[in-house]
Amino acid sequence: MAVSSEYTPPQDPLDVLHEDHEILVVNKPAGLLSVPGKGEHLSDCLLSRVQLVFPTALLVHRLDRDTSGVMVFGLTPHAQRHLGLQFEKRYTKKTYVARLAGKLEPKTGTADLPLIVDWPNRPRQMVDHENGKAASTDWRVLRQTDTETRVRLMPKTGRSHQLRVHMLALGHPILGDPLYAEGAAREDYDRLMLHSEELRLKHPDGGRGMSFRAKAPF
Repeated sequence: MAVSSEYTPPQDPLDVLHEDHEILVVNKPAGLLSVPGKGEHLSDCLLSRVQLVFPTALLVHRLDRDTSGVMVFGLTPHAQRHLGLQFEKRYTKKTYVARLAGKLEPKTGTADLPLIVDWPNRPRQMVDHENGKAASTDWRVLRQTDTETRVRLMPKTGRSHQLRVHMLALGHPILGDPLYAEGAAREDYDRLMLHSEELRLKHPDGGRGMSFRAKAPF
C-alpha cells in the first residue's frame, strides 16, 4: 500500500532557521521527501534542494514525507558524525505538535508500545509485543473538543512512524494520516496534522546546547 499514488511535492522556497560553519537547520514542508525515493520521479527531496544551496550538507536524520518541521543537517563530516551520535544515543530532544481524532484521555501519559514493520502492508508499522523494537512516546494534551485533541508529543525513541502508530494504538489517529486514519479523519484534511515543532541538540563545535523551533502551520 503506497502513501499515495502521485508525488507532487510543494515548491516552497527553502525555509532556513539557522546556519553556521557546522550545521544547517531548516523547516521541512509537508509532502516533501527527506531523501530521494526509488525511481526518478521520487528524486526531488529536501536533501537535494538543500545541497543546491549548501553543497556540503549531509543527512543526519529524517522526517516522514507527510510530516513538516525542524530538520538539522551537518555541513561537515565532523558535524554529521557528532549529530548522528546524539540521535543514536537519544541525547537530542524532539517535540511535535499533532491534531488527533477524538478526545484523548488522560491529559498526560506515555505510550510504551514496541513497533515492527507490517510486512504485507509496508511501509505501515504495527505494535508487536513479542518481536517489536522498544518505542516510547510521552504526550501532553494542549486543548481539546469532543471531536478533536491537540497534543504535544515527545518521542523518547525514533522508530519509523512511531508517533502515528502510537496515537492510532491509543484509539486517536492523527488527522489527515493517509496510512493510519480512516474515513473523515483522513479525507477531510489536506495534510497529515503532524509537525516537528522543536529540536534541541548540542552544537558539534564546543557542545553548546541549542534549541530550534518552527511554529506548526495548523
